Amino acid sequence: MGSWLDAKAAGGIWKLRIDDLDPPRVAPGCIDSILHSLEGHGLHWDGQPQYQSNCFERYQEVLEQLTHAGHVYFCNCSRKDWQHSEIYPGTCRPLQHSTGRGLRFKSLDGTIAWEDRSFGTTQIDVSSQVGDFLLKNAHGIFSYQLANAIDDCDMGITDVVRGADLLTVTAAHISLQRALQAKPLRYRHLPLALTSEGEKISKATHAPAAAAEDAPDTLKRAFHHLGLGVIPLDDVHHMLDEAVSKWSVGR
Repeated sequence: MGSWLDAKAAGGIWKLRIDDLDPPRVAPGCIDSILHSLEGHGLHWDGQPQYQSNCFERYQEVLEQLTHAGHVYFCNCSRKDWQHSEIYPGTCRPLQHSTGRGLRFKSLDGTIAWEDRSFGTTQIDVSSQVGDFLLKNAHGIFSYQLANAIDDCDMGITDVVRGADLLTVTAAHISLQRALQAKPLRYRHLPLALTSEGEKISKATHAPAAAAEDAPDTLKRAFHHLGLGVIPLDDVHHMLDEAVSKWSVGR
């Protein structure tokens, strides 16, 4: 909702991307369910949806480009090997393996800083908060970080609006953009919707799906969460129009 409002209030377009990087794990019918839910809540996207499962050749091409430029190394570690560390400790970086279970990005030391449109100046320490993240795992699956960074560039994205839980991930995306000499993006991270216990509302916390028949009430609660105050229940499109008029594009 926040990203849709931000795009429309700025007179921009809103792109839809389906993160189906691991097709065998995509539950039958789930993508159609997402599309129908968005439509039921009046959140219509511009152009055709982009499916990441159609972009594997492009991801491999960029991965090879990064490898040749010295930004990538082979890693033979499993998650169990560093289960007591919050981030990957760089075990394989100095070993210079010629093959490996996965491929990791060789992160630079220091901080990644950007002007977040909600949080202002934001700094993430790469060594302690990001580390050398995976680009392709042992099963040949491209990482979320690699795919999203490439897609943002290829799709001409100018602004990314998403939840505050992805602040650290943003530092990884910016690292990749710099390695690819891509044009910088603008970011705006929004507050998460939480349960009464302080957990993110999601499938993991068994939150029910947003039903299209309850769209006006769901929109009303979402608008309130995003700081737009009370927007009376009405036709979905009328509610969205009022929300756009109240939305502050900010910096």
